[in-house]
Formats: sequence, C-alpha cells, structure tokens
Amino acid sequence: MNYYYITGTSRGIGKALALLLLRDENNYVIGLSRTKTIVHKRYEHINLDLSNFEQVENYAFIDIIDAQKLILVNNAGMLGDVKHTGNIDNKQIHKAFMVNMISPAVLMNNFIKAYGNLAIDKLIVNISSGAGRHAIESWSSYCASKSALDMFSSVVDIEQKQINQLNPVKVFSVAPGIVDTQMQDKIREANEVDFSNVSAFVNYKKENQLDAPEKTAELLMKIINNPQKYNKVLLDVREIA
Repeated sequence: MNYYYITGTSRGIGKALALLLLRDENNYVIGLSRTKTIVHKRYEHINLDLSNFEQVENYAFIDIIDAQKLILVNNAGMLGDVKHTGNIDNKQIHKAFMVNMISPAVLMNNFIKAYGNLAIDKLIVNISSGAGRHAIESWSSYCASKSALDMFSSVVDIEQKQINQLNPVKVFSVAPGIVDTQMQDKIREANEVDFSNVSAFVNYKKENQLDAPEKTAELLMKIINNPQKYNKVLLDVREIA
C-alpha cells in the first residue's frame, strides 16, 4: 500500500489530489486539515490546525508495516494580509509563516525522523509558489514564507544525498501556477490602494485563465508517480505540462 499524508485536504488542490489518489486501490490517504470534506474507506482524517505550533509539533507519524511508498504533500497555504508593509496585522505575519513554512518544516523533520531510514520509496512534495521566486507587492508574508519553503526543501535534498545515498527521501518544491482556489478569491477582494495590481487578478478570473485544482492535481501526479524523471528540487507545473 502507498500512504499519502496531505495537508489542506478540505478544498482546492489538496482535496483534488486526494480524490485523484483514492481512485487507485493501492493508495491510502491521510488528510491533515481542520475540516473534513472527504468520506472514503481509504481516507483517514486528522484534525490538525497548521497555524497552531503545539498541535503540529505533537503530531506523530506512526509506524506503517505494509508501506511500499510513503509520501508527504505539504499543500496547505495562506496568503496573509494583502497590504503594504507597515499596514499588516502582525498576527497575520505570524500565521502566514506558521502555515506556509514552519508547519511544513516541522512535518518534514518528523517525517524524515520517522521514515528516513526505511528501505522503501519516500517522497516529500511541497506546494510552493511562483511568488516565492518573484517579489509581488503587498504579498510580503506569502512571498517570503514560500521562498523559505523552497530553500528548506533544497537543503533537505542536499542532506539526503549526503547521508542516505542508497535510499534518500526525494524532495520537490513545486509552484502550482495560477489556480482557481479560495486564495484567488481573497486576492480579487483586495483594495487597489493596498494592491495596485488587483485588476490583473480580476481579469484572470473573467478571462478563464485560472487552472482548475483538478488539472493541477493531475500534473502533480506526474511528479509523484515518476520522481526519478526530475533532477531539480524547485519545479513549476507549467514546465511539467
């Protein structure tokens, strides 16, 4: 059996990926999210608030005897305040870094601690963002936290190649493109005074330029099913397509 831990399975890319994986009887999905929206015999829901450090730190990856593959997908993310620095709610800065960077880092650390020495295929896929690689006005917390996630992923990749050459944990940090999710809803609601480029994101929706979460999930599956094909840690689904 292949076991997938996926954060943020209540909606968007996380839910679409979980549902796609559950089509295969060899896959078992463990969703780490505050809300349960999937009911399936091979889906297990863990109520976990990724903005709560204590909850994330105390989550334990269990021993799995029949695992052929173990995969962690850090999918959950939050935009934070879409405002210029100086006008941001400080608590929103903390929360954005918790959800986008600190919780994924803790989960990666504990995943490798629990499974790193197993002689089976192990994979971590972090859902990053193009915003982590290109600065965007009014998205400081989101850009910075996703950039940090990219770097953390790159360091883990170097470490695994050094200390676990025969059976390393493979790591990718993947920009998913512009996807029609709740995050896009929040961007379009921003005030032009706070975010001067808001009209471009309104037009993405009007002109049907947003990718469906299901399409993005299918592209992520290409990485998950064939990790040996990709040599770079930092990927973009638009390159996969």
